[in-house]
Amino acid sequence: MKVTVEQDRCVAAGQCVAAAPDVFDQRDEDGVVVLLAEDPTAERADDVRYAAAVCPALAIHIEE
Repeated sequence: MKVTVEQDRCVAAGQCVAAAPDVFDQRDEDGVVVLLAEDPTAERADDVRYAAAVCPALAIHIEE
């Protein structure tokens, strides 16, 4: 699994951080998503898929 994010689309809702805090974080100054793990472990895969599904801006992309 490879994860990418579109920071310019992010609306700083924080759903991704709530779903997968080991993979996503937010910038302090504006809350925009920060990708911590481009290739998350298999154990995190379901959480990352969920984060992408609940992202209101559809800013998270997954390549399986």
